[in-house]
Amino acid sequence: MTKLRIAVIGVGHLGQIHARLLKQVEGVELAAVVDPSEAARTVVAAQLGVRAFADHVPLLGKIDAAVIATPSRLHYAVASNLLAQGIHVFVEKPMTLNVGDADGLIEQASAHGVVLQVGHVERFNPAYEAAAAHIRDAKYIDAVRSGPFTCRSTDIGVVLDLMIHDIDIALTLVNDDVIAVEALGAAVIGPNEDWAQARLTFASGCVANFFASRVSWQAQRSMHIISCQGTAAIDFAARKIKLMRISDAISSGTSFSDMEPAARTDLKDHLFTNYLPLEDLPVAESNPLLEEQHNFVAAIRGQSSVRVTGEHGRKALDVAERILAEVAAHRWQGAAAGATGPRYETRQAILRGPHWQQTDVRRKAG
Repeated sequence: MTKLRIAVIGVGHLGQIHARLLKQVEGVELAAVVDPSEAARTVVAAQLGVRAFADHVPLLGKIDAAVIATPSRLHYAVASNLLAQGIHVFVEKPMTLNVGDADGLIEQASAHGVVLQVGHVERFNPAYEAAAAHIRDAKYIDAVRSGPFTCRSTDIGVVLDLMIHDIDIALTLVNDDVIAVEALGAAVIGPNEDWAQARLTFASGCVANFFASRVSWQAQRSMHIISCQGTAAIDFAARKIKLMRISDAISSGTSFSDMEPAARTDLKDHLFTNYLPLEDLPVAESNPLLEEQHNFVAAIRGQSSVRVTGEHGRKALDVAERILAEVAAHRWQGAAAGATGPRYETRQAILRGPHWQQTDVRRKAG
């Protein structure tokens, strides 16, 4: 079997991990690493024993596929150039900065008959994979994704950086149109929103709440999903799942008010064993990023379909754009002339920081 020649374009934090893992994938040759930073590309190339380039152009015609882990603002330009040359593309999330560019990549991939995969890695998280088999007809989703500021992905805000993972999961669980979006968020360190909260309403009636922050002192990647069958609590970071099922005794419509005292006592004493049985689901050991790469290679070889397609990436981006529009339009002072967007104003010293100031004279909203 001829080895697939794959290059990694962009060897920052995530690109370095991609490059190291590709060395482990059977049937793959890590052809080169690409980065405009000489220091970055030289170090990685030396560690992995591959060639290094300042840009991808010299590799055109010499590689079969590429993993794009550049800053998000460069995703479209690099991916578009590669797809036009008939090169398979794995592009990290967000696939582009707007839906129009996402459509362009999808069209190019289709026109040239090549694979376009988007890096929504939580789809490959073994905790999500184990939980998904037990979730049908979700009614309510609550997700929190937070952590401290890493100084990475500063060209985008927290919606495209972190929240988009949970948007993608929700759209996978609820295959229906989003009919309403509410959101707010604020900048704390950078020019873009560093925390955001969003509420989606689907045509089915399902509601999804998302909170994302990259200025939190507590790291968390969790999701609660409530359905008619019960509740699933997923810890993406720890890769654990708690599943609460609804027993036949409850689903049959037993009325608590009609219960005899002994039955009520039994319900209270054995609520999470006999009536709403709670269990920790087993979770397989795996590396989600490596599994993404395996899927990419299998799709190129025609052995499997792409799990996260360009269309999936585009749908998540579409919802993210709607959330960002709501963040930009949100008014903070509760008046028609109040400040809007992620740079709100305040006179409270407790909120003073890079984008707030304590003053009696309102400054113009950013």
